[in-house]
Amino acid sequence: MSAPAWLASPPADAAIEIAEEAVTVAVLGSHGRDTVVERYAVEPLPPGALVPSLTAPSVQNRDAVTRALAAAVDQLGVRPRRVALVVPDPIARVSLLRFDRVPPRRDDLEQLIRWQMKKAAPFPVEDASLTFSPAARGDGNGEFLVALSRREAIREYESLAESIGAHAGLVDLSTLCVLNLYLTSTPPPAGDWLLVHMRPTYTSIAIVRDADVIFFRTRGHDEQDSLSDLVHQTTMYYQDRLEGQGFAHVFLSGSGRNPDDIDQARRGLDERFGIPAEPIDPTLRVTLTDRITVTPAVRASLAPLAGVLLRARQEAAGA
Repeated sequence: MSAPAWLASPPADAAIEIAEEAVTVAVLGSHGRDTVVERYAVEPLPPGALVPSLTAPSVQNRDAVTRALAAAVDQLGVRPRRVALVVPDPIARVSLLRFDRVPPRRDDLEQLIRWQMKKAAPFPVEDASLTFSPAARGDGNGEFLVALSRREAIREYESLAESIGAHAGLVDLSTLCVLNLYLTSTPPPAGDWLLVHMRPTYTSIAIVRDADVIFFRTRGHDEQDSLSDLVHQTTMYYQDRLEGQGFAHVFLSGSGRNPDDIDQARRGLDERFGIPAEPIDPTLRVTLTDRITVTPAVRASLAPLAGVLLRARQEAAGA
């Protein structure tokens, strides 16, 4: 499956991630059968310019964010018109919902999901932006992966794209984009696998069974639980409630608040699960042009962009 996204009109000319630490832009092309990242640029943001929030505006310094976005696009040498937009996980509430009976009409199903999400959402769901997709393959299982956000939050990020003359036809969450690096592959990783996606102000963790997302959680760094606590709680839930028998893969992506956060997290995951935590490497799915120097930081920042662009291409092809 592909994870849900706020989708309007693929395909996209480029992907933009607007994150708390930087604005990153990538343009995807083709060379024969290979998918190629042709251009890539990143511009840092000053601290506090963007503070992702579920209930409040994220953009605290619009001038700084728009200047960084314009500078990143100028580095590309092209002006994208249709973009896939990657936004921080904390602006949405992601849930897995199961229903005994699923309405046959999509509109009725959406109303049922909105009614169910009303119990957990800290804002009125009637006017919220909502997207969902089946959480498992097969017919009639009645489980859905749902992302719910304030409509104003989505518009806030869309308006940033509009500041450079671009239309955001696809809006997706950062960790779901990283998941789509694997969910759009043929075949996806077999068995149960864990993804830990770290960012300076939050960490998201997902469990996938073959191509089915069976667990998702985002934790802000202002919460008391450490990463080891989050991994421990997730593992206990996986074993007790999801009939987990162990992970075939543990993937680690993103960047932390401090330079050594990723290395510390990798050592902790290695010790916890007894298998090496594998870095997310988008070059397994896309090729980079010679002008892009491949470093761990480049791989980490390109992972969500490559994932959302591959998702957009798959959607455009009707896959």
